[in-house]
Amino acid sequence: MKYLVIVLVLLYSFNCLQAQSTLSNLDSTAVKELKKMEDTLALFAYAVLNAKQADQRFLAVRAFIPMLTKALKIENSFHYPFERLRNVSIQYPQDSTFRIFSWQLYVDSSDYRYYGAIQMNTSDLKLIPLVDRSFQLQEEVEQAILFNENWYGALYYNIKDFDTPEGRKYLLFGYDNYENFERFEEEGDREREFAFSHNDYEHLSKRKVIDVLSFKQGKAIFGAPLFVHTNPKSKTTYTKNRVVLEFSTDAVVSCNYDDFEQMIIFDHLMPMGEVIPGEKPVYMPDGTYEGYRLQNGKWIHVENVFNTTVERAPREQPILDQRPKDLFGKSPKR
Repeated sequence: MKYLVIVLVLLYSFNCLQAQSTLSNLDSTAVKELKKMEDTLALFAYAVLNAKQADQRFLAVRAFIPMLTKALKIENSFHYPFERLRNVSIQYPQDSTFRIFSWQLYVDSSDYRYYGAIQMNTSDLKLIPLVDRSFQLQEEVEQAILFNENWYGALYYNIKDFDTPEGRKYLLFGYDNYENFERFEEEGDREREFAFSHNDYEHLSKRKVIDVLSFKQGKAIFGAPLFVHTNPKSKTTYTKNRVVLEFSTDAVVSCNYDDFEQMIIFDHLMPMGEVIPGEKPVYMPDGTYEGYRLQNGKWIHVENVFNTTVERAPREQPILDQRPKDLFGKSPKR
């Protein structure tokens, strides 16, 4: 217990020193002003996610955006962490050349919208706003090349940089509620659920997205033909510009870069039950994993990540061999 306390104290001290080092790029007046604005921003961010009425949530997001922009205009604001914005994801790549703010707005029972911005690591503000147009994308969602004006909106939870012959690019790992309709408490009403039948509920789905971000002449470009697949029958290859995993709201699906395996790993999804004509299938993880491994600047699809097999049992003898009784205390039959 004593050693655990020591470790926690050391970690806390390290974080404090790291925060002080980051804030050392800002003068005291700027820090004071940013902290004051952060208090207000935190209230707006909370309301965006938790306000009971839709118009209240819209008002909160409309107030949040200009205030965040104003805060970021303060010189060297890139070095201010905005730690109190717990409902806003702020992700940095390993090279710290930029950071991405992203957050979601619950509109109604059939609509989530995403907001975001890329702040470049410069003393003066260079901000690239992200405009969610994912609702306009249909079948071409995995093949479209997008820009900040027609961004596939998502709540990002990780960034991984990697090098290609064309230069450095960045993997973006994001979450999209898509058709995940949750309980919500309306003002003056008791807590209720949106009226979906059991069959309708089974067809609701969420998404996880692996996107590629690159920069060209100051513009943000989303998507690149770097996810390489091989058709198992024809042995021909094809590419995707991004990867979209759609799965049931009942499922928990992992999708991230694994530092130990040095590859992208995610749950393999399978359609559950009989597919009804005219309706899309419902996907769930089946306990296996697939992924992508980086080769020469491209991500090569790996169909089965953990496919280790053995030819015999890990024990030299079955556990009941040469034992007088079985697991239930009974003598084995001869």
